[in-house]
Amino acid sequence: MPSPPITIRPPSLSSHTAPPPTFTLPPSSFLSGTWHVTHSTLPMWKTARNVTITYTPLPTIVHGHHQLDDLVAYQPLTSDKRKTIAGVDTCSKDGHGAWEWRGKGWLKIASSRWEVLGWGMLDDGDADADGAEKGWAVTYFAKSIFSPAGIDVYTRGEGLEEAVLEMINEGLVKVEDEGFQRLVETMFEVKRD
Repeated sequence: MPSPPITIRPPSLSSHTAPPPTFTLPPSSFLSGTWHVTHSTLPMWKTARNVTITYTPLPTIVHGHHQLDDLVAYQPLTSDKRKTIAGVDTCSKDGHGAWEWRGKGWLKIASSRWEVLGWGMLDDGDADADGAEKGWAVTYFAKSIFSPAGIDVYTRGEGLEEAVLEMINEGLVKVEDEGFQRLVETMFEVKRD
């Protein structure tokens, strides 16, 4: 379990752009690997289950960070077929820890901006199935032409303990931004088998 308190910063595009003094951005290495989306405000995950996002560092370095191969995988609620969305993340030059996503293949015309608002390690001493230390992250996705603004909660492994989720929720409600708070009120649990 993380040591309290959990700090969640406002999105960089918020009217309250100064991150709390206790917030530090995660290293790129923290993002590497597979994450499970456990909670979200994004409507597309209401009809999906077993949502994962896998970040793999690429050789290209931009603004001091490796680009990341970004593979989203999920199953529709009514099917066992696994669907994927592939893209590449490039660290934004604005210094706020934001990433610019660009789709691959026929999705190359699509782009979006996302950022880590909070993150931490779970102190249970266990590793996930891939051997990575367990952690959690809260990400924010800016509105794009393809989707509304949204918040995701990620974890490695099989989910978050209720106490950790409660601390994350406490951090979310402390963000002083009306639009962000409207999103927080719509948070739901993403289904997993």
